[in-house]
Amino acid sequence: MPILKGMPAKTTAAQRRQAALREALDTQLAALGEAPYSGPDRPSPVLSACVGAVLRARSEGAQPVRSAVKAAVRGTLAELAERAPGHSLEVRVPPYGAVQVVEGPRHTRGTPPGVVETEPLTWLALAAGTTSWQEAVDAHAVSASGTRADLAGLLPLWPSGGAGGYSADGQRLS
Repeated sequence: MPILKGMPAKTTAAQRRQAALREALDTQLAALGEAPYSGPDRPSPVLSACVGAVLRARSEGAQPVRSAVKAAVRGTLAELAERAPGHSLEVRVPPYGAVQVVEGPRHTRGTPPGVVETEPLTWLALAAGTTSWQEAVDAHAVSASGTRADLAGLLPLWPSGGAGGYSADGQRLS
């Protein structure tokens, strides 16, 4: 089908997610009294910065912006699913999302053979590396069942050097 002149191109789901993430990040930064994000406009640095901004709000005793938490959780779950494709473990972060990850037996009905569940801010701390998997399990902040329910080898999502010039807590690296 030919493209008609004057018709705007359709945005993809990935572009819409990135735009929502960017908007949520800037909203969280504004709530923290910080300038809008000016780093690279690529998915990983924006996601890392959003996670960092949400965690900074929590550490400063402020209530993180709901849209930023939602965007950060969904983005980090998508990143985990991309890095560890499969269907043997379901990672749940209610109320924002769940993904199936890790290769192994595929289930077709009901609860998968392995389930990990935690609340949003704990999940973001795990994804950023500000809390280790073992610390979260020991504190009963994570419910994990099944033989493949150990995410220690998959988290944090970003190395200590950060993503795209940003540390796991969203700070610009020198």
